[in-house]
Amino acid sequence: MTVSSVRSMALTAMPPSVTILSPTSVLSQSPTERPQLAEKRRSHTPLYVEGEYGNRCGGGRRAHSAAMKERAANAGVEGVVVRRKDYASSEDFDAALLKTLKEHNIDLVVLAGFLSVLGPSVIEAYPRRILNIHPALIPSFCGPGMYGLRPHEAALARGCKVTGATVHFVNEECDGGPILLQKAVDILPGDTPEVLQKRVMEQAEWKLLPKAVAMVCSGEIK
Repeated sequence: MTVSSVRSMALTAMPPSVTILSPTSVLSQSPTERPQLAEKRRSHTPLYVEGEYGNRCGGGRRAHSAAMKERAANAGVEGVVVRRKDYASSEDFDAALLKTLKEHNIDLVVLAGFLSVLGPSVIEAYPRRILNIHPALIPSFCGPGMYGLRPHEAALARGCKVTGATVHFVNEECDGGPILLQKAVDILPGDTPEVLQKRVMEQAEWKLLPKAVAMVCSGEIK
């Protein structure tokens, strides 16, 4: 899990007259989504927090961790590591994460490929201030266990002609918060889950997430 500020990204996506008075942040575990957000920073000092959950992104935890730390350092991003394995319980980990967010005055948390469920303490601390992006058109192919390639596998198995991505606020129900944005993506003959995953990322996820962050930061959505 990582936290990378997208303050400057949101600024570039909004009219010059809009000013963001407080920092925003992104929690992300996906190495493909992070560059679309963190590398858009300009003059602010963002925060990067990484928590190790396992080898879900390919290349192993150490290689993944080193690559993300290097990318953050190259962008002038402060780095913090919060390891789930360092805490006896999920509650203790949530407390440590929340403490880190509060210490850096984080106001908006965006889950971009985050594969673990945030506990009630974090959700309650950020009401309508936690965004998640899901690789399907909710309510289809969502909920517990639907992450990574699984939504794409399910869409192909069902014979769907379109799929897509959804940005929604996070609440206590997995993938159950209010929907902000959705974008459909065609499923083409011969698609594999991997090919479809890439198309959904490029055509939907990478477009929707910056737009949603900008909408929340500008006050368009509250």
